[in-house]
Amino acid sequence: MGGLRLRGVDVHFGGLVALDGVDLDVTPGQVVGVIGPNGAGKTTLFNVICGIQRPRRGELTFEGRPLPRRPHGLTRLGIARTLQGVGLFAGLTVLENVVTGATADARAGLGAALLGLPRAGRDERCLRDAARALLAELGVDDYADAYPTTLPYAVGKRVALARALAARPRLLLLDEPAGGLSEAEVDELGELIAALPARADAGCAVLLVEHHMDLVMRVCDEVTVLDFGRVIAAGPPDRIADDPAVIEAYLGEAVTT
Repeated sequence: MGGLRLRGVDVHFGGLVALDGVDLDVTPGQVVGVIGPNGAGKTTLFNVICGIQRPRRGELTFEGRPLPRRPHGLTRLGIARTLQGVGLFAGLTVLENVVTGATADARAGLGAALLGLPRAGRDERCLRDAARALLAELGVDDYADAYPTTLPYAVGKRVALARALAARPRLLLLDEPAGGLSEAEVDELGELIAALPARADAGCAVLLVEHHMDLVMRVCDEVTVLDFGRVIAAGPPDRIADDPAVIEAYLGEAVTT
């Protein structure tokens, strides 16, 4: 079975129920959004998927295999994540930051690099060429030699996305990518996200946590709504926008899709 599958996921922090029997599916070629008020459990959900937080109970699989219990196992499975902020390495250039995302490729040439073999130089050039191509695809290749502290915030967000894409993920987790962006920048981001599912041969799956409702309703195929750790609604955006429980808990008014 392809994609991400969660069944009956519970997370408790002492007496606080952070996630309560959460079910979620993200299939290849889909963009699935997760929304909800602050404290609804969205970040906890991402942390469980990434192995940062261990659930009390529940089944979590990706492409039919159990998710690893530690974050460093994600890349080998074909999973990458962006952070709520930018999260770039300040001491590395933009190009070097993107290269660090290609961990699977870099690992293949590690032995050659340690032995000083010619292959190591070829691998490094291939990684850099691939990183430059990603930066060009996202429209920020002019910043390849710049350092993160000098970047406009929106450019830093795109670089962080390029670094995640450098791992060639089959599942991409986007954690509030529109935070801090202008309306025009959010529109441009929406076009980028909408194109992500076509990247992998079998279709990349995208899981998006976001507060910007216009973006969610525009780019997502399915939306899951959390409130106090429970799924109160799940379905296509037009149905979610008109759901009375969602409007009461989060939206406040119907959203035009």
